Order: sequence, then structure tokens, then C-alpha cells
Amino acid sequence: MAAIHKLNANFVATQVDDEILLIDLKGGELFSLSGTAKAVWEMIDGKRDIHEIASALCSAFEAPVETIEDDVRSLVRSLSELHLVGTEL
Repeated sequence: MAAIHKLNANFVATQVDDEILLIDLKGGELFSLSGTAKAVWEMIDGKRDIHEIASALCSAFEAPVETIEDDVRSLVRSLSELHLVGTEL
């Protein structure tokens, strides 16, 4: 599977309390990530793929890897459609 990386030129990120705020530099939209979404965002490092991120989150969220992997895949798909993340092929 392909590693996921942040498209840093497309956004500005900052942490406020327990959430990460992303500002899309092209569209000016503001996105808030908290809870599981924040944990996934923090694990996107250009080295891990969806399965590796989901596996790492299993113990923290005490859920089956398949369930977490589906959630990670869905979030990554949304972030990709917003041009905030990409994959290394």
C-alpha cells in the first residue's frame, strides 16, 4: 500500500486546545480535526500507509483493526479530495 503524506504547500495547520485547525490556502476553508481524526493526522508522516496507521491506533482506541482501517481510509479519502494529503506510489 502507498505511504500517505501531507501536501504542506496547500494548507496551514495549528493546534488549538485538543484540536488541529487546517486552513486550505486555495479555498480559504477551515477544517477542525479532533479525536481520532487528529490522531490520524498526526500519524501521517510520508512513511506510513493506511494499514500501518490503523494498526498503530488499535490499542489507543480499542477497536478492531478492520473498523479503524475503514475509518482511516474514509478520512484519508476526504483529505485527499481536499488536496491536503497525497500518496506515494
